[in-house]
Parts: sequence; C-alpha cells; structure tokens
Amino acid sequence: MSIELKDVAFEYDELSPVLAGLNMSIAAGERVAIVGQNGAGKTTTVKLMNGLLKPTRGSVLVNGTDTAKMTNAKMAQTVAYVFQNPDDQLFQSDVYSELAYIPKYLKWGKQDTEQRLERAISMTGIRPFVDDNPADLPFAIKKFVAIAAVLVPRVDFVILDEPTAGLDGRGLEILQRMLDRLHADGIGVITITHDMRFVADSFDRVIAMAHGKIQADGTPSEVFSRDDVLAECRLQRPTAARIARELGLGDHLSIEEIAAAMTAKK
Repeated sequence: MSIELKDVAFEYDELSPVLAGLNMSIAAGERVAIVGQNGAGKTTTVKLMNGLLKPTRGSVLVNGTDTAKMTNAKMAQTVAYVFQNPDDQLFQSDVYSELAYIPKYLKWGKQDTEQRLERAISMTGIRPFVDDNPADLPFAIKKFVAIAAVLVPRVDFVILDEPTAGLDGRGLEILQRMLDRLHADGIGVITITHDMRFVADSFDRVIAMAHGKIQADGTPSEVFSRDDVLAECRLQRPTAARIARELGLGDHLSIEEIAAAMTAKK
C-alpha cells in the first residue's frame, strides 16, 4: 500500500504554478513530516494525496489506483485528511453523531459500526465528550474529535494538518500515543507542520519543500544537519539540535542524545 506522486504539476491558474515535476512515494506505516514555509507547496501536495485536488499534469496513485478514478467515498476510507481548524469539518450536533456519520452514510452494520467507533474513541481519548456538541468543546478537544471521525473507517493513511497547534502538554501526550498506535497498526501518518520539535520526536522521515519542489528527503537527523536545506526552506533546527551545535557536540535532536554525547566527551 502506498501513495505515489509521479511527475506531478499543479497550478491554480497559468500564472500561479504551485508544484512542478514532483515525485514522491510514501508507504503505509511510514511516519512522514512535510515541512517548509508558507507557500512551499505542502498543503497542495497533501490535498493531491487524498483527492481534494487533482494534478494539472502527472498522476497521483493511491494503492495503485489513480485518484482521478476514485470516488470521494472510497478516498475517505483510504486516505483521511484532518484540517488544521476542526471547525472546518465538524457539523453534527453531538460527538457520537459526528463519528457515526460515515458508517450511517455507507450503511454499515450496527456491530461493525460500534466496534469502529469504540476504536476511534479509545485512540483519541474523547470518551468523556461523546454526548457533547462539538461546537461547545475546547479547541484541543475538537481537534481530537475531528481525528476520531476520520479514523472510524480503517484507512491506510492519515494526513494531519498542523496537529500540535493549540495543544497543551496533556494534548501532546495523547497525540503521541495515538501516533504510536497508528504506526503499530501499520497506518501511514503524514503531517504538515511548523513544529520542528514534533517532527524530530515523532517522525522517521522528513520531506523539506521550497518553491514547490523537494529540497531534501531523509531522516530528521539527515535533514536537520544540512545548513543549505534549512536556509533554502527557511527552517530552524529543533531547540535541542541548536543547543547541541552551540555546545560543539555535533548534530543531536534530543536532550537524551545531548546528555549521552556530553557523557562520552568526558
């Protein structure tokens, strides 16, 4: 199972090309962060992955099928997309109805629906809020409701747009546990984010973009060690990585790595 972009170009009009000749392949089970400044092409790229946009040229294949040939219903059960602002995708009067919308639309059986809802509720920690109106919930809880809603189908990939925005420490812990469980279940997780600490802590692969093109594709250590890429993409290293360099310890992405390097240096 995979998402493949083959020589993909996209433009909103002839004077505004966004992507040109983009090639990318992401396998189910991978944890991939797509990073870059606003206007780099990140959002356009992920919207192409789940069919919200269609390429001007080239093809986007999901599990071998061109997205141009996939229905919206099929896409929603394969590549889930969670918007940065949960208010853009929550529209039911209570959380339970929000989660049950897709099963009802697709006419799933009662037992299957209950099992899938229970899994999504458990993953996202929203059990205390299932009877509440999403509009009345705090922003952070709304984000987890939106995530739960797209996880009800057994998707192969989940795309998260700025998932850490608005989350406190507790919310970040819940998010990390959810990401770990998705990874354990073989579900691919793709994020677009400006949170470099989140990238370093939670993702195995980083795709850095600028000007609608891929500037680097590798592990967090590989990408954050490249001064040329960071400059071109206008990115900063995570705080721990900056501290490590200031201490002359080389490239390290966590406090634990820094401590180990300092111990080894003694």
